[in-house]
Amino acid sequence: MAARILVAGASMAGLRAAEQLRAAGWTGAITLVGDEPHMPYNRPPLSKEVLAGRAPFESLAFRPRASVADVEWRLGTKVVASRLCERIVELDDGEALSYDGLVVATGMRPRRLRCPGPLAGRHTVRTLADARGLRDELTRPGARLVVVGAGFIGCEVAATAVGLGVREVTVVDPLPLPMVGPLGELLGHALLERHEERGVRFALGTGVAGFEGEDRVTGVVLGDGTVLPADVVVESVGSLANTEWLDGNGLDLADGVLTDEHLRVGGRPDVVAVGDVARFPNARYDGVPRRVEHWCIPADTAKHAAKVLVAHLTGADAQPAPFGPLPSFWSDQHDFRLQSFGAPALGAGDVRVLDGDPAADVLVGYHHDGRLVGVVALGGPAAMSAAARHRAELLKQPALTA
Repeated sequence: MAARILVAGASMAGLRAAEQLRAAGWTGAITLVGDEPHMPYNRPPLSKEVLAGRAPFESLAFRPRASVADVEWRLGTKVVASRLCERIVELDDGEALSYDGLVVATGMRPRRLRCPGPLAGRHTVRTLADARGLRDELTRPGARLVVVGAGFIGCEVAATAVGLGVREVTVVDPLPLPMVGPLGELLGHALLERHEERGVRFALGTGVAGFEGEDRVTGVVLGDGTVLPADVVVESVGSLANTEWLDGNGLDLADGVLTDEHLRVGGRPDVVAVGDVARFPNARYDGVPRRVEHWCIPADTAKHAAKVLVAHLTGADAQPAPFGPLPSFWSDQHDFRLQSFGAPALGAGDVRVLDGDPAADVLVGYHHDGRLVGVVALGGPAAMSAAARHRAELLKQPALTA
């Protein structure tokens, strides 16, 4: 049988893995298996342009490179089990696929609240179908929206809903400020003020105890007993890694798939992980394995993992340097943007304004032992340009452990 690499997961990470496998010199068969019926598409616009009705699906779909024109796509099919020692993956239709190399790219799914009450009217935003269903409800006259979770997706959905003219938009979070976890108090306060000025209400420092209603949600019961009227609820309370199909193989699946510094899984040279399901040590920082759910990570991990896997399967001597990407993310909310480079969370104890004013355009630096490890810009083009200038400085920094 001809040699084959199986890519489990057919979203952006899976597509980039296939493209990078070809770029690394793999000429054998590649099969991608994914549970969605669609070809890979761009997810960040789901909570913004798609929800607002400004972006059709055709504008989201990635255009695969010509090098992967011969790849086999098994869409609408889910991987459900695996036997890594036998190099076998089982599908939900009962078929078992053998492989010579395996790429784990099954990504994440939204975490759901486990509270009493009806399910109808409660949404998450992860897939195209999610965004379409939510838009249908938000465009009904007089809709009242409660967003549970003041992170990236929650704040983006709230901003989009205000732009759609939703009558009431309230964000609930047990933390005291929006996005305070990844950004800290300084920018958390700045975000809160910006959202409130544009019509978003907040119920902070409290969680959700349940949902009122018979057939569908009519209200959200908070931990302090307050009831927020709601016709639509968006649950944005984190993600769970799609790793159940890897159970029974002796892997560390506590938070995604643990890899080594070359994205190899469980000490196996024939299995690598890419995208936000991979929990890897970043050689640029402290070597602690972490998952990173940023848009840049699928491409960055795919490029490195493909070289490692192809070198093993072809017997090449190539051994790249340990994986050490510079994470980055952006988030568009209302008429302003957040842009980050580096690892702000590692410098949360030493946050300084580098340029501008938190009330307007501002650039904030995050420091570890006095050294800049991340920057976040908030505002318009001037703040974004300031962040981009600091990106080069971050790239030149030696590893924290050096």
